[in-house]
Amino acid sequence: MPNSYDHVRPKDEAERAYLEALIRDDYEYCHPDDTFDDMKQRAAFCREDKGIYRDWLAIAAARADAIAAMPVLMAAE
Repeated sequence: MPNSYDHVRPKDEAERAYLEALIRDDYEYCHPDDTFDDMKQRAAFCREDKGIYRDWLAIAAARADAIAAMPVLMAAE
């Protein structure tokens, strides 16, 4: 599990969107009365939600690293 104090800083909005896509469904599954976008909006002014967003982004970064480390299999011709 990544240390959430190692803040994830996406290099651009495309990377941020990719990371958020990796965790959006899981967040909403774990929080059925909330949406990822609502939590993200609250994170702008709520310290607790900022920490929650940071933790979920750390999970997304770990998932992205795992995906990048997967070998690419080529189909035989």
